[in-house]
Amino acid sequence: MTFSMLRGAVAIGISACLYTASVDAQLDPLTVQIQPLAQSSLLLDIANAGDNLVAVGQRGNVLLYKNGQWQQVATPVITQLTKVFFFDDLKGWAVGHDATIIHTNDGGETWSVQMQSTKIEKPLLDVRFYTENDGIAVGAYGLFYRTTDGGKTWNDEFHQELLFEEDIGYLNDLKAEDEELYLSERAALLPHFNRLIRLADRRLLLVGELGMVAVSDDDGQTFTKVNFDYDGSMFNAVQVDDQIYVMGLRGNVFKSDLSLSDWQQVDLPVESSINGALVTQNNDLYLVGNAGIVLSVDDTKAEIIARRQGENIVAIAKDSKGQLWFAGSKGLFQLN
Repeated sequence: MTFSMLRGAVAIGISACLYTASVDAQLDPLTVQIQPLAQSSLLLDIANAGDNLVAVGQRGNVLLYKNGQWQQVATPVITQLTKVFFFDDLKGWAVGHDATIIHTNDGGETWSVQMQSTKIEKPLLDVRFYTENDGIAVGAYGLFYRTTDGGKTWNDEFHQELLFEEDIGYLNDLKAEDEELYLSERAALLPHFNRLIRLADRRLLLVGELGMVAVSDDDGQTFTKVNFDYDGSMFNAVQVDDQIYVMGLRGNVFKSDLSLSDWQQVDLPVESSINGALVTQNNDLYLVGNAGIVLSVDDTKAEIIARRQGENIVAIAKDSKGQLWFAGSKGLFQLN
């Protein structure tokens, strides 16, 4: 069975959060974007920016938590933003639909567009910088962009090594016969790349659709698939000390040592998809997911510490005072 056939049988993405339609790009974001209820709208990620927090979500919304208050800031886009990353206190990037990448140099106060294309019609789902100039953005159907100049230019890459063997042969045959059809098919055969993290030993770990777990020791120039005996989508990954956790569809969470060769399933008390994770300075691990689940994980066991019915939680972060913040389908909140 080819990857394209398998795709039809597997749930895609984090609920419907990441794949809703983009807002009409003809509108002027600076005049229609600021909304009084933005803090309660769909928000898909939170990141630390020095002592502040930055959250991103629907309609290009960006909210800045500063001096104990959340405030929406203007951005130059109204496409849905899915992920935000800060390299240091000031330099940050957010990505989203229509292969959108926006950038800030002042801790999230102001933003500028580095890339966007309505022709691509696919979301970027993660962005990661390992120097202030070198970064990678990944997304749906194998979207993979690299920059070496801080995002002034982004170049796309096709990582054929992450295809199924039968699809590699199919594409090679097609390329010799029909270049145009080859490019069209190529754009749909790679899995969704959902999360890219940098391990403590400097390797990159990439997780995605259909149980894809891959590792790179050359800054993402090439990847090697990890032997991983599960074919459901993985949405996130974290390192806790010398253990690697990957998590995703229907409450499936697995852990391995740094060899990435001996995966053990973590016993969860729920079957909700796990979307986000936070590792504290004390190596405490928290997971969040659909059906409003918040879990505390200790080794291979997990405990429910909160459940908010009727909403999906996508991201979690800790502010400078040690307070936990959550983002999801009903916006930003703290636990009572």
